[in-house]
Amino acid sequence: MTNAIVAQGLVKHYGEVKALDGLDLEVAEGTVLGLLGPNGAGKTTCVRILSTLLKPDAGSATVAGHDVVRDAKALRRLIGLSGQNAAVDEHLTGFENLDMVGRLYHLGRERSRQRARELLEMLDLTEAGDRITKGYSGGMRRRLDLAAALVAEPPILFLDEPTTGLDPRSRISMWDVIAGLVRGGTTLLLTTQYLEEADRLADRIAVIDHGTVIAQGTSDELKGQIGGERLEFTLADAAQLGVARDCVVPLGIGEAVIDQHSRRLSVPVTGGAAVLVEALRALDAAGVELQDVGLRRPTLDDVFLTLTGHAAEEKESQDDESETTTTQTRTTTKEGAA
Repeated sequence: MTNAIVAQGLVKHYGEVKALDGLDLEVAEGTVLGLLGPNGAGKTTCVRILSTLLKPDAGSATVAGHDVVRDAKALRRLIGLSGQNAAVDEHLTGFENLDMVGRLYHLGRERSRQRARELLEMLDLTEAGDRITKGYSGGMRRRLDLAAALVAEPPILFLDEPTTGLDPRSRISMWDVIAGLVRGGTTLLLTTQYLEEADRLADRIAVIDHGTVIAQGTSDELKGQIGGERLEFTLADAAQLGVARDCVVPLGIGEAVIDQHSRRLSVPVTGGAAVLVEALRALDAAGVELQDVGLRRPTLDDVFLTLTGHAAEEKESQDDESETTTTQTRTTTKEGAA
């Protein structure tokens, strides 16, 4: 299978902060690569380089066979980009925003207007299409921003945390749209903090932390790397968590994780139901009162926690994308296409 995106040894500094530290990536044509990591891991910087908005300090990358530095102008005609914050002109209607993008891509008046209506229907924005976007909700803005990235029907699409801040219903709707694009043959690099999003949409996942890929594979392959299953217990009294941990750790194959707030204890194990029964006997003998108990397979959250030592949660960093930068990103991409 041909690789649509290849990055080798990408390095990028922001002053003394190293956003990328020798990052390697490959995305096969017609597939989805989920780039998973917290804010600050380097995801947005990676997207900016691959979409020609930043030049790497070291390393190289090609997208659709074009070098992202030497062939930037030609490459911009083949890619679509939607950043973390919706970049729309608030003084135009949804239709006018999309029509403007079509004109910038030299689609012509008739085709630009036709494409705008097609995308408004695809993204469930038909009723709002003739309204000024200043009154759009956050979810509507994100959908319009995605529509703008699709105007020129690019074969390669970069989505940088496309569902951040959306309510669950809007997020699921966006997932359906993205899945439809991939079924149509679009190659997609998707950055996300949402483990469920990566699990649902990505053919392969690359876990990135501190500017480098620390693990990659399919969702099942990554879960298999940390092995086993997870015993989970919710206690009636948080004061007994230490006692409970002492009871179950000898039965596990790794460190136990304690959440004081939820009174939850989790430990990786092998042996399935047999080890669960043994754990329950030990806890009962120690007088530990349980409210809930479960045995489950590892999740991507377990993978991330095991590989990085922290959960995939938001944190402030140099790599965060501001509203201004997002707007500049949209404008630069369109100017390149024009």
